[in-house]
Amino acid sequence: MKITAKQLRQKYLDFFKEKGHTIISSASLIPENDPTVLFTTAGMHPLVPYLMGEKHPGGKRLVNVQKCLRTDDIDEVGDTVHQTFFEMLGN
Repeated sequence: MKITAKQLRQKYLDFFKEKGHTIISSASLIPENDPTVLFTTAGMHPLVPYLMGEKHPGGKRLVNVQKCLRTDDIDEVGDTVHQTFFEMLGN
């Protein structure tokens, strides 16, 4: 059975939505209100204020597909395992 990346993302989101999670949108690759980083590098990065105690409007059970950009191993890009952009699935 073949499955596209789009189908996989949707199946992932649907699974957690059925379990009571709120689907939240991917945040920008350029973080808002965080001068400590240039890019969103992990799925939890946009959620740091909520992990520190601030209440999220979607509640405590969240799911998303977060766009991420990493450059720490940029010299390795082009081999079979390294990349700069990817989408991280999180719940």
